[in-house]
Amino acid sequence: MTDIHRPTGEQYLLRSADGRATAEITEVGASLRAFAVDGVDLVPRYPLDAPTPAGSGIVLVPWPNRVRDGKWTQRGETRQLAITEPATGNASHGLLRFASYTVAARDEASVTLAAPVVPQTGYPFHLGTSVTYALEGTGIVVRHAITNLGSEDAPVALGTHPYVCIGDVDTADLVLRSSGSVRFVLDDKKVPTGEEPVDAATDLRSGRRVGELSLDTAFSDLVRDADGRVRTTLSAPDGRSLTLWQGEGFDYVQVFTTDRYPGHPLALAVEPMTAPADALNSGRSLRWLAPGETWELHWGIAFDPTRRA
Repeated sequence: MTDIHRPTGEQYLLRSADGRATAEITEVGASLRAFAVDGVDLVPRYPLDAPTPAGSGIVLVPWPNRVRDGKWTQRGETRQLAITEPATGNASHGLLRFASYTVAARDEASVTLAAPVVPQTGYPFHLGTSVTYALEGTGIVVRHAITNLGSEDAPVALGTHPYVCIGDVDTADLVLRSSGSVRFVLDDKKVPTGEEPVDAATDLRSGRRVGELSLDTAFSDLVRDADGRVRTTLSAPDGRSLTLWQGEGFDYVQVFTTDRYPGHPLALAVEPMTAPADALNSGRSLRWLAPGETWELHWGIAFDPTRRA
């Protein structure tokens, strides 16, 4: 099957200078399809002839997660977005989930993809967006840029939806640690109705075996380390570890477990977000970009392959 016939479009293959790290980025959704170090998959693969499953690796812009009923009100204006999640009646994961991005720059170890958000039903704002994936050592660094191309302030939030694993270890046996001390409580439409301290089912601060978790939960009050980064870690029994870090502006993280990822009995997504679900209504951490203003953000994944057991 040629790239042009693949549901995710062209596949951009990256390789680090020393050959240890590789990645695959898709044209559709600018998604992180694959990332591996020393041949160990750190992102679960799915069939090339399949569309992106469960939002795997996509960029979520101009909002992450859900907008209740697709309707939102800000600055005295109420707008209606297209309903893209019929099961809940919500607008979900922004406007570029199924968009084809174009290559703005590319070399052996990096690629920059760009796509516009054009004025449309429920979102009459014009944005230029880009995302750069760059292999650095045994990690990958992801940089986003959003520019307001319109003539009025534009409300924006951003997220991304990577799945992570340590491919030669059963995901159920990995230990997940995340620093969030507050969780968002959801209703049956998967939209927040409030916040509560983490409880026995959702507290990841001391580490939890992934096989014991059932989560579709957003966390706030994340702890930043001395370098300003939030870190979520996934550790194997032999001591190897994967760290997903979030730079300034990514103040929320969504953790999602599923048994519906093709070829994997259990899959785990760790999703950096600049705002929680329904931010277009709540205004929580919503960024208003002035005409011509650019917002830059970054996050990444690092892998420590050292075995300590």
